[in-house]
Amino acid sequence: MKKYIVLFMSMICLLSMEANAQKERKFIRSGNELFKGDKFENSEVEYRKALDKKINSYEAGFNLGDALYKQKKYDEALKQFQALALTEKDNQKLGHLYHNMGNTLLENKKIDESIEAYKQSLRYFPDSKETKYNLEYARQMKKKQEEQEKKDQQNKDQNKDQDKKDQDKKDQDKKDQDKKDQDKKDQDKNKDQKNKDKQKQDQKDKQGDQDKKKQDQQQQQNKISKQDAQRLLEALENDEKKVQEKVQKAKAKAQKAKKTKIKKDW
Repeated sequence: MKKYIVLFMSMICLLSMEANAQKERKFIRSGNELFKGDKFENSEVEYRKALDKKINSYEAGFNLGDALYKQKKYDEALKQFQALALTEKDNQKLGHLYHNMGNTLLENKKIDESIEAYKQSLRYFPDSKETKYNLEYARQMKKKQEEQEKKDQQNKDQNKDQDKKDQDKKDQDKKDQDKKDQDKKDQDKNKDQKNKDKQKQDQKDKQGDQDKKKQDQQQQQNKISKQDAQRLLEALENDEKKVQEKVQKAKAKAQKAKKTKIKKDW
């Protein structure tokens, strides 16, 4: 009895697996039709349904990676291809997976990694002309990238040199301007000093003129005073002379009067 039960359960499992396999194929076919019509988002849904029915379905997983790639979901697509490559043993399938990894990395601007992925693809599937073409294309992109980087570096260096020249010129211009400003300041200072010296000299000359004039006036006053003194002295001498003359006349008159008186007595 147990033998029949086990056999019955096995038949049920097989029937269930067959049913799931049929549903998986149905979802894959539906996803493929949608993919051909460029309905990549809808095709993604169908491929995921197929994986729900058969989780290890290579075809559903591979096509899901392609649907994600077409939607430019490059990081998700790369993870999908990498997950399949971890368990896959077939060289041709591994070649296809690494080829798609290379395409995804290239679109994601990871050129060096894409080149390595293409090389890995050719190790598994060396006859793939498409992979060889893509590898050469990636190498040319790498070459252009290096040339552009070199050109950008040269431009950067030139700009740096030009910036240095501009800065040097700016510094020199500033230095020249500072010198001009300082020279002008010194000139103005010298001019101010000259003006001050001139004013001082003019004031000194003016003071000298005033002192000389005052001295002349003093000398003139002294000269006048001397003349007045001389005149005063002469006047005094004349007055004294007149007084002396008067005295002499008075004496003479008195003497004469005396003589006259004596003569009468006789």
